[in-house]
Amino acid sequence: MITGELKNKIDGLWDVFAAGGLVNPLEVIEQITYLMFIRDLDDVDNKREKESTMLGLPYTSVFAEEVKIGDRSIDGKQLKWSVFRDFPAGRMYTVMQEWVFPFIKNLHSDKNSAYSKYMDDAIFKLPTPLLLSKVVDSLDEIYEIMNKTQSSDVRGDVYEYLLNKIASAGRNGQFRTPRHIIRMMVEIADPKSDDVICDPACGTSGFLVSAAEYLKETKKEEIFFDKDKKEHYMNTMFNGFDMDRTMLRIGAMNMMTHGIENPFIEYRDSLSDQNADHDKYSLILANPPFKGSLDADAVSADLLKVCKTKKTELLFLALFLRMLKVGGRCACIVPDGVLFGSSKAHKDIRKHIVEDNMLEAVISMPSGVFKPYAGVSTAILVFTKTNHGGTDNVWFYDMTADGYSLDDKRTPVNESDIPDIIQRFKNLDKEADRKRTDKSFMVPKQDIVDNDYDLSINKYKEVEYVKVEYPPTSEIMANIREIEAEIGREMDELERLLNE
Repeated sequence: MITGELKNKIDGLWDVFAAGGLVNPLEVIEQITYLMFIRDLDDVDNKREKESTMLGLPYTSVFAEEVKIGDRSIDGKQLKWSVFRDFPAGRMYTVMQEWVFPFIKNLHSDKNSAYSKYMDDAIFKLPTPLLLSKVVDSLDEIYEIMNKTQSSDVRGDVYEYLLNKIASAGRNGQFRTPRHIIRMMVEIADPKSDDVICDPACGTSGFLVSAAEYLKETKKEEIFFDKDKKEHYMNTMFNGFDMDRTMLRIGAMNMMTHGIENPFIEYRDSLSDQNADHDKYSLILANPPFKGSLDADAVSADLLKVCKTKKTELLFLALFLRMLKVGGRCACIVPDGVLFGSSKAHKDIRKHIVEDNMLEAVISMPSGVFKPYAGVSTAILVFTKTNHGGTDNVWFYDMTADGYSLDDKRTPVNESDIPDIIQRFKNLDKEADRKRTDKSFMVPKQDIVDNDYDLSINKYKEVEYVKVEYPPTSEIMANIREIEAEIGREMDELERLLNE
């Protein structure tokens, strides 16, 4: 989460770009992203070199020895952020424009990789050496603050705040999911080393990055000490699609910076016939667009067979089920309307999940989770594709706090249900005896069927009313008269004092 100090620094950076003649918000975001990637590349390279030394493994730095830039061979160390940031402005600009930028554009040897595809048309647009010098200094200050707060996703946090500055932000539902919510969903899904993970509306690849970090934390030896599993982790485990090239470019750089050498990040309209994926993935993590713009004629006929609608949130649920392998799991965010909507399409998709697959959990989230960008109430659905049913009991959780205030400021607070949600979900066998007045409880499938497949928690949660005892009316009237008499006496005393 961005602090006040960091906001001021980012605002200052935005002003620096404006003063330097770069005012298009998307261009500013792209240039910031490139520079952050260049800085991160230096940091990550140093970190991986140290880790390899500690583990006794060979490692070749991307800045090692001489680097070929066009017809010239130059010392790779000059391309490191930690080196060229100390150059005079004029020399720094020349190094960036002529060496560093061509270097990062051609960094990946595989020309078909996600990184290569979305960096191929990247352009360095800072017009003057002075502007570059000021931006480099500002970014160093921003990173210093972020390092103090131990935030793991600097690019995402900055991008989230910058989105707020764009008038057109979110016109297709492109609001970035908070990092702590993503992390909670990843821990609930508990990715395995052999999973094939996909986010069909990946944006900046937040879910994929978090899943990669989780696997690195929990299954490091299992993955990195096994050649085949490491190969899978680096090249085929992570898959993401989006229709915004800026998002894809940021996502590809984000993944690469986090150590994923070749993620499959592709420009694709996931809901169209362009997406032919069936029974392909073992885990889907996503926050699909709500009320996004939709070309109804381009929607895949397969999805319309499941639920005939123009609502993107319903079509994406049908898509997840189509893309998952049998036995594959999904954790996704949906607007509350999906849970209780009365249209045929709403009921059809809920029935499909409950009757034909296995719905495991519905986690209701407070409306402030996505503020300041949107105030919509949302929930997390967790289900497994079976094609043969399997829903017996569905676990409901009434989340009321996520560790931040639920107003537009979203300042950190002590109250958070997230650790409790994770702990309870991982021990569902202990949830059976909970009453429906508790934070979480189990609901038998038949109750859901009887309620027309309504999945809103308020349909099943019981409110415990505490009886309040009031004194008899005669006693209340006597008290009122006594108070009136006291007021009268005080008014008489006041009048006496005024007349003296």
